[in-house]
Amino acid sequence: MADIDLMKSLTQPGTTKAILLVLDGLGGLPREVGGPTELEAAFTPNMDKLAREGSVGLINTVDMGITPGSGPGHFGLFGYDPLKHLIGRGVLEAVGIGLTLTEQDVAARGNFCTVDENGLITDRRAGRISTQECARMVSLIDDITLPGVEVIVKPVQDYRFALILRGPRLCSALNETDPQKVGLKPLKLRPLDGSPEARNTADLANEWVARVSERIKDQRPANMVTLRGWSSEPGLSKFEDVFKMKAVALAVYPMYKGLASLVGMTKVDGLRNLDDQLEALRRNWEAYDFFFFHYKYTDSRGEDGDFDAKVKEIEKVDAIIPNFLELNPDVLVITGDHSTPAVLRSHSWHPVPLILWAPGMTRANPDVTGFGETQCLKGALGQFNASYLMKLITAHAQRQAKYGA
Repeated sequence: MADIDLMKSLTQPGTTKAILLVLDGLGGLPREVGGPTELEAAFTPNMDKLAREGSVGLINTVDMGITPGSGPGHFGLFGYDPLKHLIGRGVLEAVGIGLTLTEQDVAARGNFCTVDENGLITDRRAGRISTQECARMVSLIDDITLPGVEVIVKPVQDYRFALILRGPRLCSALNETDPQKVGLKPLKLRPLDGSPEARNTADLANEWVARVSERIKDQRPANMVTLRGWSSEPGLSKFEDVFKMKAVALAVYPMYKGLASLVGMTKVDGLRNLDDQLEALRRNWEAYDFFFFHYKYTDSRGEDGDFDAKVKEIEKVDAIIPNFLELNPDVLVITGDHSTPAVLRSHSWHPVPLILWAPGMTRANPDVTGFGETQCLKGALGQFNASYLMKLITAHAQRQAKYGA
């Protein structure tokens, strides 16, 4: 029996409440051998206390040795095996801004970038242009048409936009055009499975990119685009059907709202910062059972390569922990969707620290004195794949029936 089917059969309704607090890219590495990671260098008295009182461990959000994208990382946290349910960022971005996908759609996430006079990328994110500037740039290209398909282009946030191609004979089996390094040209789109549908889609998308390039070549700093995360609507089992918990997503960035929407969580729009998120948490506390609370900037500072700034972002989140505890949750989990060490400036395969705090339900380890990668190596939870996490959450929330006689 598949895990999703198993959980459908075991979980049951209840009155307990759980919070999943995700610090995006939480895991890290020391900047010098033998030194602390970003989490270990941060002043986190509230998380340290929860680590001492609860259970800690390390999770691989996809599998050991695999570097997760944000989509697979979150689906693992939500209880879906990301090796079975691979969903591209295109769908996540589109759904996150409220677009509805049909069976004829393929979607991609777009980035505005900067290229030099030779077409070489000098900034993969066009200086992290504002959302307002992104909307202006989209207005320069949203009337480009292609033969036989409908083209939908919408701004998302900062330098990101969503692209949807809608029509017959389309396929999402395409490569990404971002080479992931500066000094290289954007890649051409090519089919990954050799099907006529994939070849047709690659041809259409390459034509669109060429026309976009011509339109915006004289703009600055955004004068080119890259496309990634080609995907189609996945048809996942809904979170509430599987785990019997009515869930709400409290996220600022559209992509993470999209992740939550795909599994049927209610998304709260209009959130701009931690204060908005906390107010929404309090406002919705009685109406929901499960609260996905996402914080992005730990990941952003890691990708910037700024160790000290990532430390400060972790400390910002630690300072709001008492706001969660005032609501008396039955389960509070604190973790990340992947590691983003500042020394690597990118996502990595390193396991992510995790606290599972459930008063009266967890076994504390006296050897654990705080929250960090080294401390989590001593934890009662050990190291496990994140797709098991929702089993632990529902068990500690006393929302599971016994398995077997």
